[in-house]
Amino acid sequence: MSQTIQAIGIGRVLLAVLKREIALGLRQKGEVLTPLVFFMVVASLFPLGVGAETGLLLRMAPGVLWVSALLAAMLSLQRMFATDYADGSLEQMVLSPTPLGLLVLAKALAHFITSGLPLVLVAPVLGLQFGLDARALGILMLTLLLGAPTLSLIGSIGAALTLGVRGAGVLLSLLILPLYIPVLIFGAGAVEADAAGLGFGGHLSLLSALLVLSLFFSPFATAAALRISLE
Repeated sequence: MSQTIQAIGIGRVLLAVLKREIALGLRQKGEVLTPLVFFMVVASLFPLGVGAETGLLLRMAPGVLWVSALLAAMLSLQRMFATDYADGSLEQMVLSPTPLGLLVLAKALAHFITSGLPLVLVAPVLGLQFGLDARALGILMLTLLLGAPTLSLIGSIGAALTLGVRGAGVLLSLLILPLYIPVLIFGAGAVEADAAGLGFGGHLSLLSALLVLSLFFSPFATAAALRISLE
């Protein structure tokens, strides 16, 4: 009975953290709009620069859209823990009886909802510029829906390691970009494989595996990195 009550209490705390982070993100419009505008601008520049050759645009589309989404998602990573670090609430989170890994998971989920999910929703509109059909757009959305949470979870590790460091933005990019490469390869490769008639199920399975691994390992790694940064 006591364990059930404790689990309910932890669930309420996590829900409160999630609601707080989403509310703060929506209140600061720049955190939501900056990655979205960056994604739209970068993805839209390629058709303008390359030209209207349909075959070339179709070949480029998965890689361009995925790279643009990846870079856009990175823009708000540095602020994932920065506000809590500045006002002292991060120390309260570390000292809280609620496991720090679960609090980190809630913050990563909030980052995905405010920064990653808008990219997933706008990606089909941008894909039309490259001449992608409805099937390819659906696969693109599915891969982004699996990959974007993984980007947030992996990015939380880099955000924690670079907390309070001068030039954190550049260091953060150097730390997490190599870890993002598998997500990029399988995400863009799913659309390309389907276009070549090879099937995309394997790519989706690998993306799902990366998401599960990130859900399991990233909160613990981020929690440890936060404790190191606060020492």
